Amino acid sequence: MIETLENFYQQKFNWMPDNLKQDIGHFNVFRLEDCLGHGSTPVKYSRRDFYKVSLIRGKNRYHYADKSIEIAGSTLIFFNPSVPYTWESLSDDKTGFFCIFKESFFTEKMRGNINELPMFMPGGKPAYLLNKSHDKRVSQIFTKMLDEIDSEYRFKYDLLRNYVTELIHYALKMEPSETLYQHPDANTRITAIFTELLERQFPIESPSQRLSLRSATDYAEQLSVHVNHLNRAIRLTTGRTTTEHIAERIVSEAKVLLKHTDWNVAEISYCLGFEEAAHFNNYFKKHTQLNPTSFRAI
Repeated sequence: MIETLENFYQQKFNWMPDNLKQDIGHFNVFRLEDCLGHGSTPVKYSRRDFYKVSLIRGKNRYHYADKSIEIAGSTLIFFNPSVPYTWESLSDDKTGFFCIFKESFFTEKMRGNINELPMFMPGGKPAYLLNKSHDKRVSQIFTKMLDEIDSEYRFKYDLLRNYVTELIHYALKMEPSETLYQHPDANTRITAIFTELLERQFPIESPSQRLSLRSATDYAEQLSVHVNHLNRAIRLTTGRTTTEHIAERIVSEAKVLLKHTDWNVAEISYCLGFEEAAHFNNYFKKHTQLNPTSFRAI
């Protein structure tokens, strides 16, 4: 699946800029902390139809194509539309900046193609470790972007383009990070990302929240792999099927909701992605030998 700019704005902010359709060279910039927190949408492992440059602080792991990059500290990282990616925070320090833009933002103004730059090339090295001095310099550039994006200056997009170019050349003067966290093999990497996607859906915190990924096919689509490839990778890595992992987690969450909430069975059924309460009853009994009402009464 490919995340579009429309998807990005709807998921993160539930709104879209008025000029999104008209401005094919769209550009925007954000503080990372404004896009995280309670109710924020997790970053999916997928391709985007736009470029992204991020400054992220703390300990994080980036799943990028066939690599996982684990870095502690400040990182300047470049994402391109050709490569699927996601990132997970391994610490509570989630601050930074990021900007997004379409290729056409640079088409007429930049010498050569942006995807020919080392950090944006498929197979390239997109991550750059920053010390305190580097972090300060990069933060200043992003802050200037934030100030300029809200200005009425007629040529502000020329300035913003210059700021992105400054980030690119600042990175090119540094060596990309070689601190790569490599899973032992592709099967282990796929299993790790599958597990992350599965856990991201929990806990269920309100009756209006609903599980969106319930089948092996759902997860395969998120990972941009064939379902047979996903099933084979997980079985080889864990000795269990994708469906078994999903069922175990759904039943575990069902038990928590039955014991620790006053939601009725129909509400719990809906939250866990079942179309009918009867389907949930049968599913729960198949895996626990008890129906939900009987389990709640224990």
